[in-house]
Amino acid sequence: QVQLVESGGGLVQPGGSLRLSCAASKSIFSINFMGWYRQAPGEERELVARITSGGTTTYADSVKGRFTISRDIAKNTVYLQMNPLTEDTAVYYCNAAEFVGAKWYNYWGQGTQVTVSS
Repeated sequence: QVQLVESGGGLVQPGGSLRLSCAASKSIFSINFMGWYRQAPGEERELVARITSGGTTTYADSVKGRFTISRDIAKNTVYLQMNPLTEDTAVYYCNAAEFVGAKWYNYWGQGTQVTVSS
């Protein structure tokens, strides 16, 4: 079991920046994938960025060059630096995916709202 708690969302003007944090209840060193997803109103949840246990990162095309995913293993925390923000209003969810005993387990945080508006 992994509990995830997100923080850092809020209201920001277009062109501004935010950093989201996701604190995990256990060491993230061995978790296969840690990622950020987002869901805008009326849309499906989509992958924003992901980092593997080996440190490899993947980004959605819409955020490449603007967002950066990183992690602090000592703090069991994953971050999403977002800059500049444009059409990025959504609820952002942290995800942990573990492969244990030949089975995948997915864990989700409660979500944090990001609103980009002038």
